[in-house]
Amino acid sequence: MDELPLDQVRTLLAVVDEGTFDAAAAALHVTPSAVSQRVKALEQRTGRVLLLRTKPVRATESGEVVVRFARQLARLERDARSELGMAEGTGPVRLPIAVNADSLATWFLPALTRVPQDPPVSIELHREDESHTTALLREGQVMAAVTSSPDPVAGCSVRMLGLARYLPTASPGFAARYLTGAPERDLREAPTIVFDRKDDLQDAFVRSLTGDAAAVAGRVRHYVPTSEGFRDAVVAGLGWGLVPEQQAGPLVRTGKLVLLEPLRPLDVPLYWQQWKLDSPALSTVAQVIAVAAGEALRSPAHRGL
Repeated sequence: MDELPLDQVRTLLAVVDEGTFDAAAAALHVTPSAVSQRVKALEQRTGRVLLLRTKPVRATESGEVVVRFARQLARLERDARSELGMAEGTGPVRLPIAVNADSLATWFLPALTRVPQDPPVSIELHREDESHTTALLREGQVMAAVTSSPDPVAGCSVRMLGLARYLPTASPGFAARYLTGAPERDLREAPTIVFDRKDDLQDAFVRSLTGDAAAVAGRVRHYVPTSEGFRDAVVAGLGWGLVPEQQAGPLVRTGKLVLLEPLRPLDVPLYWQQWKLDSPALSTVAQVIAVAAGEALRSPAHRGL
């Protein structure tokens, strides 16, 4: 295989984005038969199945590579047209970014207000757990991500942002009722607040206390899938949980929350991963995020302080 024909690559992307061959045909102003032929030709050229013919269609692992390439190609083309003065009427630069809910609720959104809007930039945020945001990068759905993984996705660069500190907290009433003995025992039995079924923070904290790799937090779990709702559930006494330092600090100072283990915070390293593209808009946003993270997150050099 010497090259990937651009019309076939763009067609594959259209099918993935639109969900069906018919919808892709309508978007490309060609016949469904032409779409099918282009996809089959691309699969023959690559020697791989690129699409699962489900409803909606889904890219295979090999297909995700081509989809990511197609999105990068579209971004490069748009930037080139802009530099050549050919971007009139194309609208703002669109940057899809994956970010975890706690960053969104604390430091990430204020950072975005610093992004220059000349030329205008349209940010499309995808909320996902920090341990899963790289999946969206790998699938080509986003151009950048805040992630807990230091291992770069293929075709991406990675840089350290800092440490997001979480504090083990509970309401005073909850602590008086459930947490009167050894924390390593009580936290395995007391009701727990969990963000969603991908959230491993509470279990990780219990493992750090007990040294038991199989230890988990309480069997009674309340799932609260928003950062603000999670915090409010802990304040209300529904369970104990790890709350971001920026949210927990003021509540501890006013007595609405108590620290369960003052000397045992949980630090989660956060990284910025982005496509390796010479995109001015993406580079600008990356720099803004790095500066804001440096102000809001803890430095790895101060871990444990």
